[in-house]
Amino acid sequence: MKLYLTLFFILFLLAIAFIFGSQNEQLFTLNFLIARTEMTVAAAVSLFTGLGFLLGLLVTVLWRIIRKSKKALAKNKSQEN
Repeated sequence: MKLYLTLFFILFLLAIAFIFGSQNEQLFTLNFLIARTEMTVAAAVSLFTGLGFLLGLLVTVLWRIIRKSKKALAKNKSQEN
């Protein structure tokens, strides 16, 4: 149940970010190190919100994998002694 509430909350926040971003069609210039592009604020909000969500998901998955491997390593060491 906790997973469903968390997923609903995340999707709700993403929907709010996309709604606020879609209300602003103003163009702006985004400068990268080697390139420059013009995009709307709505596209930028969508892009960076999606990237932030994916990076957060990646960090969470990696953190859980590391935590599980540390527990397994500690369990193996305790069984050896």
